[in-house]
Amino acid sequence: MVGIIDYGVGNLFSLRSSCKAIGQEAFVSGDPAELEKASHLVLPGVGAFGDAAQKLRDAGMAGFVRSQAAEGKPLLGICLGMQLLFEESYEYGRHPGLGLLQGRVVPMEGKLPSALKIPHMGWNALEVRRGRLLEGLDGQHVYFVHSYFADGCEDSLAAVTEYGIPITAVVEQGNVFGCQFHPEKSGNVGLEILRRFCRI
Repeated sequence: MVGIIDYGVGNLFSLRSSCKAIGQEAFVSGDPAELEKASHLVLPGVGAFGDAAQKLRDAGMAGFVRSQAAEGKPLLGICLGMQLLFEESYEYGRHPGLGLLQGRVVPMEGKLPSALKIPHMGWNALEVRRGRLLEGLDGQHVYFVHSYFADGCEDSLAAVTEYGIPITAVVEQGNVFGCQFHPEKSGNVGLEILRRFCRI
């Protein structure tokens, strides 16, 4: 059973619908006692890093997520939820993350060729490096919407996408996973990635 973490930020309905589409029971909750019953956890997120990180702490979820990951429960961060897995972000200041993965979240501005639009929005191909979620999916297209990306995360890097420069697309380290794109908006490829996560 998949527990989708509700801390006031995220595409909760779409994720739950996607889990249903692959035959997985899923529920949305902001209660750690309920979420602890889940076999897998999903950390969604949209918006600004600092605000989301504060909401996660205020909801009592930051420590819970860290403890569940430490116990070995499979955890998937999506979009901003993936970024929260890292040590810190430089989005409108400097903000601490969950520190589950080594790396930092940095702006695209100033790093991309000037002709490319920010935010990075649309379908881009995965360049798979490794990982249990991605075997056989090299070159498949998934849907991105973001202006910041994870950097310095070589230890967990599983796939990139090319957007003027290589952009971190998927990370994986032990039982902790992250997708910068939205699998719930990425058609059959996204559903397959969610299906593989749920089998871990």
